[in-house]
Amino acid sequence: MELKFAELPAVILRYLLTIQVTDLLDIAIMVFVLYKILVLVQSTKAASLLKGLFVFFAALLLSYLFQLHGIYYIMSTMANMGILALIILFQPEIRRVLEQMGSRRFIAFFAHSEAGNVMEATIGQTVLACSEMSQSRTGALIVFEREILLDDMVRSGTVLDASVSSELLKNIFFVKAPMHDGAVIVRHGRVLGAGCMLPLSKNVNLSRDLGMRHRAGIGMSENSDAVVVIVSEETGSISVAIGGMLKRHLKPETLENLLRNELLPQEDSGADKQKFPLLSLLRTKKMGGTDDEE
Repeated sequence: MELKFAELPAVILRYLLTIQVTDLLDIAIMVFVLYKILVLVQSTKAASLLKGLFVFFAALLLSYLFQLHGIYYIMSTMANMGILALIILFQPEIRRVLEQMGSRRFIAFFAHSEAGNVMEATIGQTVLACSEMSQSRTGALIVFEREILLDDMVRSGTVLDASVSSELLKNIFFVKAPMHDGAVIVRHGRVLGAGCMLPLSKNVNLSRDLGMRHRAGIGMSENSDAVVVIVSEETGSISVAIGGMLKRHLKPETLENLLRNELLPQEDSGADKQKFPLLSLLRTKKMGGTDDEE
């Protein structure tokens, strides 16, 4: 045994020398595609279905090990029809992948674009819009999607595909606009949907001062990893909901710092703020006053 153990490093070395560049490329592509598939199934109930499949195959294995012939026969027969069942169960996800393959966003689906630059511009436009809507006391609800996709929420409203700009956000939340009551969902720096319905928070300990817009924002942050920006229609107060927690009465500078810390890569979040003239513009407008309690 000692001799075999001593030979183990040499065996591993010989095996590693047989690996070619094409083998590494093959493994990298498979891992990347698998990662993208796992990210995709998070957007719907597909994740729960996958968990159910793991439980099914675990039960199949246990029935074989413990010689439960009846259960094993039934489950193995069901497994033989598994491919057809998977096509039926994952039909919406398969259709969505095929639609994306035929769209301009196919490249963005398989590769990270210059998300940092896009998100920097998106954050600046969002802060500017929220600051002006805070002044005019225009209610707003803006959801920044992160790892957990929010396709179901997008389908509850009007599907869009537009760059984030302060003028667009102000027009969407204008009090007489048809989509002003719902939420705007932003993905990778683009407005994916407007007028979207969000789940209300089930937290019974929330302050009674919080209205439906704040409860919807908190509920969205409880059910996903999204960052939700809320502008109060009553007081103009700016708030942010993350992980079920609500940070209220934020100044524009604080809002920008918070969004940068949450939405930008860590190495970019500490960049020099002098690159962004937005803060100096906001200071000239004297937007740093405190908000009244809602």
